[in-house]
Amino acid sequence: MAEFSGKVAIVTGGGSGIGEAIVRELAAEGARVVVADRDQAGIDRVVAAVAAAGGTASGFSLDVASAEQNAAMVDYAEKTYGGLHLAVNNAGIGGPAALTGDYPLDGWKTVIDINLNGVFYGLRYEIPAMLRSGGGAIVNMASILGSVGFATAVAYTSAKHALLGMTKVAAMEYAARGLRVNAVGPGFIDTPLLARNLDAGTLQHIAALHPVQRLGRPEEVSALTCFLLSDRASFITGSYHLVDGGYVAQ
Repeated sequence: MAEFSGKVAIVTGGGSGIGEAIVRELAAEGARVVVADRDQAGIDRVVAAVAAAGGTASGFSLDVASAEQNAAMVDYAEKTYGGLHLAVNNAGIGGPAALTGDYPLDGWKTVIDINLNGVFYGLRYEIPAMLRSGGGAIVNMASILGSVGFATAVAYTSAKHALLGMTKVAAMEYAARGLRVNAVGPGFIDTPLLARNLDAGTLQHIAALHPVQRLGRPEEVSALTCFLLSDRASFITGSYHLVDGGYVAQ
């Protein structure tokens, strides 16, 4: 039997990159997946790819910074597929690059709204739905910058550090009720978002920051994420797992 047969999953930011890889892996292992993203073209492409591979997925257009839209997303999953068992709160942005003393206030607000508030809103509505379904597992997508700093990225780094605290609290609160919550910390991953925002020279420099001397691949993050969602990780909750090519070991 497929590992996630009978399970219903939500993946935010599922229209490209890491989120897309997670959607594809979950669907390939039998989950029915809600692909949530603000990019409708990305949603449509990923849903079509899942269907072509014999899986089940549907799309939900989501502004993750809206509490109301997160509530509607969870309601959609329950009404469409009968419950909710798995969630990956993956949607996020990088934000402006600037020193802390010069950081634009609107940039700070946008990054915190999406990368931190958006995860809280997800948890706020996913958790009750999972309890109604008898329990489940959640992965919050953090970053290596959940444990180290990075100059010119004060908003992103602050959000990811706070996300780890949020993960630990939720895990403690619901562990005895059959709900696990963990965080994953990718290094720099070769995604369309990274490629759009950085030139070839900068990408090469960033790759060299990792001891393995390359960027990560979305599928490598998905493999860890799906393991944490699976019953094989049944004794793992409240923890933070790096997939970073050795970046934080330095």
